[in-house]
Amino acid sequence: MKKLGLIGYPLGHSFSKKYYLEKFQQEQISNIDYDLYPIPKITEFTTIINDKDFYGVNVTIPYKIDVMDYLNELSEEAQSIQAVNCIRIIHHADGSTYLKGYNTDAHGFEASLRPLLNQQDKKALILGNGGAAKAVMYALDQIGISYKLVSRTKQVDNFIYDELDASVFSEYTVIINCSPVGTFPHINDAPEIPYEHITEKHLCYDLIYNPEETTFLRKSKEQGARIKNGYEMLVLQAEKNWEIWNS
Repeated sequence: MKKLGLIGYPLGHSFSKKYYLEKFQQEQISNIDYDLYPIPKITEFTTIINDKDFYGVNVTIPYKIDVMDYLNELSEEAQSIQAVNCIRIIHHADGSTYLKGYNTDAHGFEASLRPLLNQQDKKALILGNGGAAKAVMYALDQIGISYKLVSRTKQVDNFIYDELDASVFSEYTVIINCSPVGTFPHINDAPEIPYEHITEKHLCYDLIYNPEETTFLRKSKEQGARIKNGYEMLVLQAEKNWEIWNS
């Protein structure tokens, strides 16, 4: 049986496993399994590489960067973002193995964002500066939207939260939460931004999908903003993974 799976540590609830197993059942795809592989150390990835039944894996925290040391090639977007969440494993007849890394988070975000954009959406604020923000920045570059990061520490060419005011919000109409603030079970938490400056001209996107409507999205919607959670992004990246593994 062919194998697909998710590596990371620790691994709790997995969107990917549920999604792919349901996909296999609904589309009557047989002889393929998708499972979770929590590995305490990235060196244990070699066990998966050496298993000839594996032909693809997803990668999550904390290995999206470290796993690149094991790859033979990076796709254009993975090279630019310097993070990998999808790997295609090719086993050659001579016993050698070839691994190519991709970042399908960028594809999922871009494809889910584009239909929501209005003509005035030229600039974006990115809340948080972790790994998820890197894929978002790459996607915004592809779309042609300029952006600034918002974080708690002042660095070159970014905002800190205290600097966000009416003038900033009038210029930046797309606001993207790339931080984990508001994720279940902490559903009452939200990024500390001045929601009173959000208007019907704003598009507020939260990469979080659990809960379906975060406090960030609810507060933004109450101000008249267009809102979007991260569920479609996950579905689109999952389908892109499947396309890559079976190409």
